[in-house]
Amino acid sequence: MKKIFILVLFITSLNLHAQQSIAVTSPSGNVEEIDIPENMTLSIDSLLSNWHAKNYLSISPEDCNYEDVNPTYPDSIYIDRLSRIPTIMEMPYNDIVRKFIDMYSGRLRKSVSYMLGASNFYMPIFEQALDLYNLPYELKYLPIIESALNPTAVSRQGATGLWQFMLGTGKIYGLETNSLIDERRDPIKATYAAARYLNDLYEAFQDWNLVIAAYNCGPGTVNKAIHRANGARDYWSIYNYLPKETRGYVPAFIAANYIMNYYCDHNICPMDTQLPLATDTIHINRELHFQQISDLCNIDLESLHALNPQYKTEIIPGNSGDCILRLPHAALTAFIDAKDSVYTHRADELFTKRRQVAVQQPAARAAASTAGAKYYKIRRGDTLSEIAEKFGTSVRRLRSLNGIRGNRITAGKSIRVR
Repeated sequence: MKKIFILVLFITSLNLHAQQSIAVTSPSGNVEEIDIPENMTLSIDSLLSNWHAKNYLSISPEDCNYEDVNPTYPDSIYIDRLSRIPTIMEMPYNDIVRKFIDMYSGRLRKSVSYMLGASNFYMPIFEQALDLYNLPYELKYLPIIESALNPTAVSRQGATGLWQFMLGTGKIYGLETNSLIDERRDPIKATYAAARYLNDLYEAFQDWNLVIAAYNCGPGTVNKAIHRANGARDYWSIYNYLPKETRGYVPAFIAANYIMNYYCDHNICPMDTQLPLATDTIHINRELHFQQISDLCNIDLESLHALNPQYKTEIIPGNSGDCILRLPHAALTAFIDAKDSVYTHRADELFTKRRQVAVQQPAARAAASTAGAKYYKIRRGDTLSEIAEKFGTSVRRLRSLNGIRGNRITAGKSIRVR
């Protein structure tokens, strides 16, 4: 019975991480299963465990008295509402888009409430980067699909952060990743990298829905789908040649734009947001530990991790290159006032990786190895085998101790026997 129970737990855990899918009617009229973008399956509990959520988001029923009921509307209403969103990108409606709208307004409504609150942290960053590269503002909702605005999200394939960069793509766009740093987790750096990547994808495809598809499955996969569709360069024309998850990705993006604009019509209450204290950055060019900052600058370790998510451990490797430290203004002032004392505080205790080790020199090893050695003065007529037998050792050992290759020894000289 115990083995069966363990097996059930194992199978259940596999199912929890399996790709989820929904049945939809494809553009060709066929009923098919398509994959749901992975981060649309995150639980609200995992989203609320985020530092920003725990410290700065709360449910406020006084300001939002909607009845927790999701009204349904005819297709014509959805078509009309989507057409009213001020976008450059095409926002068409079909059965697949409707299915994702129903998911956001139905079983994911609590996640939408979280994302509406969290958007106050991240949307200003997204909008500034999109504006810098003259990209459509509606792309700010792409991380809704990618990470559900969870800055610590990591996919099954290893995509990381708000914008879900894979390791190789992140490095191409300047996001450093090593044993101590993962800049894919940095909301600001990753956002500007994502803007550059989206800009490059648009230069390649000249169609925003194809850009969104390529962001999900890679430009090579989209180019293969275009080739298989006889050169068609429209998302809905190459739909059947795309991977199952990408078939749901663009419709999910359209649905995300819809729900972030029309959440009130579905009785979804945003979580209340208290913006964090103002922060600023300082450049670090020496090795520094979070504990040193926490001890002397009156800031807890959890806050340090949340404000500096690019650091995978509590070490800032400033001695390897210029590093950025983000702190609230009060802590930053304390850091500047403390100057070098922060770097030296508990340094011997916190930095335990040795920079230099002593290696025993050969002469020292030789001296140690000769301690207790015993020698024998060779007499005329002695042989190695006779000497070995006399001192209870072997010819091979005598050769090794004295550097002898053959059997020749010289009378009058000493030979080591131990």
